Amino acid sequence: MGATQTEFTLKARPKGCHLVTAEVLSHLPELPQCGVLQLFVKHTSAALSINENADPGVRRDLNASLDHTFPENEPYYTHTYEGADDMPAHIKSSVVGCSISIPISNGKLNLGTWQGIYLCEFRDYGGPRHVVATVLF
Repeated sequence: MGATQTEFTLKARPKGCHLVTAEVLSHLPELPQCGVLQLFVKHTSAALSINENADPGVRRDLNASLDHTFPENEPYYTHTYEGADDMPAHIKSSVVGCSISIPISNGKLNLGTWQGIYLCEFRDYGGPRHVVATVLF
């Protein structure tokens, strides 16, 4: 078994769930015929997910649902010195997750027809996000 690894930066995005499949692919080396791509976001206030790649309403609804479930300015938050959006961002990152794995088949990501890679940005001004991509083959 072999592996390659690269680190890249996704451009800064506003708070929300963003389809980043094409941007991720632009940073990857040529993919093997068979393997696994593992992506890891190096931040505690953002996440990676796989979900609907066609209807942008899914991204809006997912973000709205996370905001409703984990609202800002809760009186029981003690970690508040980085802003009202920070502690909910940490919670959302833990719930959604910092990594995903995608099978590689015939030199391409073996995603379903309606699947795409999301960067879930949970801060109002999160900035560029650093991602580690490991290809196992």
